[in-house]
Amino acid sequence: MSNQKEKTTAQAAGMNRAKPYQLVLFPMNNGATNVYYILTMNFIAYYANGVLGLALMFATTMVTVMRLFDAVTDPIIGALIDRTNSKFGKFRPYMVIGNAIMIVSSILLYFGTRIIAPDMQWLRYVCFVLFYALYVIGYTFQTACTRSGQTCLTNDPKQRPMFTIFNTIASLIGMGLVQFLAPILGDRLGGYNSANFFDFMIPLAIVVSAVLTLLAVIGIWEKDRPEFFGVGNKQEKVKLKEYVAILKANKELQRLMVAGAGCKLAFSIATNMTVLCMLYGAMMGDYGGLYLPMMIVGYIFSVPFFLLTVKTSQKHGQKASLVRYTMLALVMYIGVLVLLLLWKQGVPAFNLSLRSINVYTVLFVIFFGVGYGAYYATADMPIPMVADCSDYETYRSGQYVPGIMGTLFSLVDKLVSSLGSTIVGAAVAMIGIQTLPDSKTPYSFGMHGVVLILFCIVPMIAWLATLWAMKGYTLTGAKMKEIQAVNAARKHAVSEGMTLEDAMDKWKTYEDVPEEFRQE
Repeated sequence: MSNQKEKTTAQAAGMNRAKPYQLVLFPMNNGATNVYYILTMNFIAYYANGVLGLALMFATTMVTVMRLFDAVTDPIIGALIDRTNSKFGKFRPYMVIGNAIMIVSSILLYFGTRIIAPDMQWLRYVCFVLFYALYVIGYTFQTACTRSGQTCLTNDPKQRPMFTIFNTIASLIGMGLVQFLAPILGDRLGGYNSANFFDFMIPLAIVVSAVLTLLAVIGIWEKDRPEFFGVGNKQEKVKLKEYVAILKANKELQRLMVAGAGCKLAFSIATNMTVLCMLYGAMMGDYGGLYLPMMIVGYIFSVPFFLLTVKTSQKHGQKASLVRYTMLALVMYIGVLVLLLLWKQGVPAFNLSLRSINVYTVLFVIFFGVGYGAYYATADMPIPMVADCSDYETYRSGQYVPGIMGTLFSLVDKLVSSLGSTIVGAAVAMIGIQTLPDSKTPYSFGMHGVVLILFCIVPMIAWLATLWAMKGYTLTGAKMKEIQAVNAARKHAVSEGMTLEDAMDKWKTYEDVPEEFRQE
């Protein structure tokens, strides 16, 4: 009886599983922040340039500058999370406070700046920067919890891949809602450069994001407790200067940073509203008839790939899934690139049209649909993989620092993805366009080349970087089972009174671990 009880206790220490509703609700945190993310990355430059009258290059460059500021604040907030253990938990305070800051800053940014008289344009510039910076701080507070909070939610290798599916569903609720409504409202409210567009979208975003945040808080409520933290159930006091040492020693996190940044850069540029306006509107001549249908095509093709990525991740590990479907996306986009190279203005046989189906359209839908489905299904896959890297850090050094791990990953991710809006803005400016193209912008010389580069070539280069980084990534499905077993044995020993140092010395490898701690 005693042996059975010991075995049950050991298994409980070894496997931390989330309840179904927790797996579904906690990813809503990412959906809550993605509502603001898509508005900022795709539309804030339109607001600054079209509504406030700020210079085009200033507007697009500020998106990059603030993304860099976001990256810089990440490690600081990550350290704060790792030091926090309040009555309200470790992660929930940052989720709630972050969302509240974004509500206040959005009201100031999108409505307060308009109160300033046009003849005081310098003050508009100053307030735009200050309110934007305040928004970034709130955004960082909340986004840091998406990656770090997973570590206490579950360590089950079969459950973690499920986070990608529910994370994407949450993103579709938030980010997808904005993407779906934007072109409809843009046409009815005067375009993306109009004040009326933002008068509707910002209050909607505030409400949707707040509701999703509430759901996410409910999702992590039971798990946001010390017994689900790390090995020693203690708060780590890691200093900022130790970030470099952790990053240098954790090679797996380094490679995941490259892969995650590659995925995010590909996604942020290829789905940038300006790029899509030039492709579907200026080049193909039918933005209204193509944008939403092609977005739906991409989502429809994504569904089977989400199921495939989870199945592959559960069977072979998340690395195998990311590599397999990133490679497929790369191959499919070669086809998209060829079709866009063949495009000729005013020649129906070489134009995309859903109103008059031709061979060109059929091939484009197939190549784009499969390629988009594959890369959209993998775009957020590095997020649950951060939890693997965090568990690896606990295995390697004994430190439970999910805040640092998540924000170190996010640091590089944001540094690279921040280039998206600047690259798009610079490319548009290079062909002589002074205002960001919208759905009504006619075709002008140079757009063809810009679309080829931004819609196809840049994402393809990013995917190649992802594949290169994953080549040396060692956290396979089998390796993660070994890591979880060692961490479980150490955690159980610490709970029985052994010091962490002695536990790490006693159980160094998987071969040292008793059978009852090994995951099947």
